[in-house]
Amino acid sequence: MITERLRPGMRVLFIGFNPSLTSYARGFNYAGRNNRFYRVLYLSGLTDRLYQPEESPQLLDAYGYGFTNIVSRPTQRADEITRAEYAEGRPILRSKLELYRPKVACYVGKGVYAEFSRRRQGVPWGFQAEPQVAGVQDFVAPSTSGLVRMTLQEQVALYRPLAAAVRGRGERP
Repeated sequence: MITERLRPGMRVLFIGFNPSLTSYARGFNYAGRNNRFYRVLYLSGLTDRLYQPEESPQLLDAYGYGFTNIVSRPTQRADEITRAEYAEGRPILRSKLELYRPKVACYVGKGVYAEFSRRRQGVPWGFQAEPQVAGVQDFVAPSTSGLVRMTLQEQVALYRPLAAAVRGRGERP
C-alpha cells in the first residue's frame, strides 16, 4: 500500500478506513484538501509543528508514528467500502498489529474501530479498557475528514489524552 508507513516499535499506529483517492494519488496519508489530520496532530500536542501531507513519512522517524488502513482500496468516501472488504481487512490489520506491536493503535474514526473490533455499541472516545491485540493499547479518535460534523476544537480536545500519554504526561501507555 503506497500510503502505508510501518516499522516495529512504533509509538502510535494511526489506522484509517482506507486511502482517499487524493491520498492514494499523491502517495501521502490524509492528503485531502479539507482533511484536518495534521492540524489536529499539531494543535493537540502530538507534533511540535504543523506538518504537511507530503511530510508524513518523516513522522515515523521524528515521532514513531506509523500509518495503515483496515482496507487498502482507495475510495472517494468510506461508505463505498464493502462488507467483504472489511472481512478481508480485519485479519490483515490484526496481523500488522501483532507483527509491529505499536504502543498505541489509534483508530481515526469510531467506525474504523467498530469495523475492526465488531463492537457497534457503547464505544467511548479515547483509550479502550480491553485491547484488541494483547500488548497494544487501543485509542479511538474522531475522523479528521472534512465531512465530519465536529469542530476542529472538539477534535483536538479528543486527541489531547493521546498526546499526553505519548509525551509521557498521561496515564497511558
